[in-house]
Amino acid sequence: MKLVDVVGRLPHASNATVLARDEDGTAWVYKPERGEQPLWDFPWRSLAAREVLTYETSEAMGLGLVPETVLVDGPFGRGSAQRFLDEDMEFDPRPMFASGGLDVRLWPFAVLDIVTNNADRKVGHLLKERGSDRLWAIDNGLTFHPEPKLRTVLWGFAGRPIPEDLVAALRALMATTDLFDRIAELLSPIESEQTKQRLGSLLDDPVHPAPPDDRPAVPWPVW
Repeated sequence: MKLVDVVGRLPHASNATVLARDEDGTAWVYKPERGEQPLWDFPWRSLAAREVLTYETSEAMGLGLVPETVLVDGPFGRGSAQRFLDEDMEFDPRPMFASGGLDVRLWPFAVLDIVTNNADRKVGHLLKERGSDRLWAIDNGLTFHPEPKLRTVLWGFAGRPIPEDLVAALRALMATTDLFDRIAELLSPIESEQTKQRLGSLLDDPVHPAPPDDRPAVPWPVW
């Protein structure tokens, strides 16, 4: 896939994020590596690969939570390209976070975030596609860090057993050795090994972990 036309920049993004089209006219959200803001804890120009690996992890688990995301050599150099979603702008996710507990439809997102060690799962990263009840997870760049980094708005599942169908998805992922090779290739062997260890620990005790007390547990802003 080749991006050939930049439509314009998408607002309210901390990193360079543009809408682009491929040769067939399909729209993609393109994030060039050189437009990333440097971070103290994630290597510069690595977020595009992390976006792609989160998509590949979701697919390997059979979850289908992340829009198709690939590495491209676009108009502004190498970066990630995620298929553009026709977002339902009338969708309000707040009822899914009611005081009585999280909506069970959020379980797959919570489990994916544990596996990928997502350091930035905000409410606004969960989108609904127009004309469908399907939910999607976007902005998955702060993932796969070798140190514990999970920061999420989904701590409402803490201490609860992971549903059996998602445990089965975790088992399937553990058997997908190609993914761990891919993490080592795009990031580093240590990030691959730590992902495998997180997955193994989760399979040994398939319960959503408790929030940490030695670091911020929730991203800010939460939206």
